[in-house]
Parts: sequence; C-alpha cells; structure tokens
Amino acid sequence: MTQPAALFEIAGLRVEVPGRRLIDGLDLRLPAGRVTGLLGHNGSGKSTLLKCLARQTAFSGSLRYRGRALAGWSARALARDLAYLPQHLPAAEGMLVRELVALGRYPWHGALGRAGPADRAAIARALDLCGLGPLAERQVDTLSGGEAQRAWIAMLVAQEAGCLLLDEPISALDIAHQVEVLSLVRRMSTQEGRAVVVVLHDLNMAARFCDHIVAMKGGALAFRGAPAEMMAPAVLGRIYGVEMEILSRADGSPVALPQ
Repeated sequence: MTQPAALFEIAGLRVEVPGRRLIDGLDLRLPAGRVTGLLGHNGSGKSTLLKCLARQTAFSGSLRYRGRALAGWSARALARDLAYLPQHLPAAEGMLVRELVALGRYPWHGALGRAGPADRAAIARALDLCGLGPLAERQVDTLSGGEAQRAWIAMLVAQEAGCLLLDEPISALDIAHQVEVLSLVRRMSTQEGRAVVVVLHDLNMAARFCDHIVAMKGGALAFRGAPAEMMAPAVLGRIYGVEMEILSRADGSPVALPQ
C-alpha cells in the first residue's frame, strides 16, 4: 500500500520552559489529506505540539511542512495554506457571523486591504459549507455553542487553507454539538481534501471521526496508527495508564470504557 504524502515531518522536536521539558525529542510524520487526532491526558504535550505546527511557540529540532522547513515559510504564504484555531478563542462581542467569517480573507487581500469578488465568493462558500447561511446576520455571541464553533471554523474555511489545526474544538460542547462539529470537520476533509490535525480528549469521538491517531504521554510519542489499532486494552492502558474495556456498538464499531 502506498504511504500517504507527508503533511508534517518532525525530527528531534523539543520544547522547553524553565524547569520543564514539554516535548522531548519527538520524531513523527503526519499524513496529508487526512484527519489526524492528537490524544493524551492533560499535560501530555498535544496542545504544545499543535502550537509548534502552527508556528505559535519556540522549539528546537526539525519541523517541515509540505516538504519545506516551517521556518522558511513567509507569514503570508503560511497564513494562506495553514489555519490555526486555538483552544481559548478571542471575544467576538457585537460581531456578525458574516464579519467573523470575513476575517479569514485577510491573508488574501490586496495591497489596499479591500475585499474583492474572490473574497466575497469565498465567504459565501464558507457560510454554505458550514450551514451558516441563515445565521450570517446574527451576532456570534447570540449563537449556541455548536453554531458559534461552526462560525469560527467557517472563518478557517474562508481562509482557503489546505490544513486546519484545531485545539479541542469540542471541549465546551454537549454531545449533540460535538457530533455536529466533528461531522463538519470530517466532511471538509473527505469532500474538500483538507488535512486536519485536531486535539481531542474523547478517544471514542477520535476513533469515530479520525483517520489517523497520534497519542502523547509525558511529552513523548505513546502511539501512532489507525483508530482500530488504538482501540485495544493494552494500547489504551499504555496511553492513559488505566485499564479499559472495549465494547461493540450495534454497527460493530468499538467503544472504550474505563474498567
């Protein structure tokens, strides 16, 4: 079987803060055109890794994006190709959904910073893809949690980036909205060919919606592979340090529960 093209190639990656090493000599290859889930307990290094991929924190070692050193990308070129949604989102008080989505077009504006026909088409397409057309003139802070999260993701879609980096996009949502947001992320990958790297806490959601899993523990790699390979008691015990039981849903898909 042909191995998927590399999106990120990581070698000897280290991130340190005073008195602590957050990531310790990580070697990793992330595939293009897939949904990759980053898992692990709190403090395992998954959000730090995502910040490295987004060029949002200092690191040592080698990190290549689409075959080029990440440091070699200009800020504008990187913003056109890679979009990052942090865990803690800035306030959007008083902002309309359409205005929030339009922020994604800034890397594409001309010298005078004016939106043109291509920008307006991208905004309309992002609103449609994320099911936000009827909500375009609503204020973001009046939306439900799932609707608001879709609005932020629509901003990334309008950016027309080929890679989306999402840090815990479902952590504050109820189950119905978690499924709503991850279904959208999955569609964007399968239908649009976008690569997605998403930090998740819920391993069952990761197994359901991701193509590829990377699990961190103590700043090091604990597992990488297909979701089906992860859903085994020995593997999950190594990642989380607790005994897990694997059950089967009606459709045959596995569900992990702590014993």
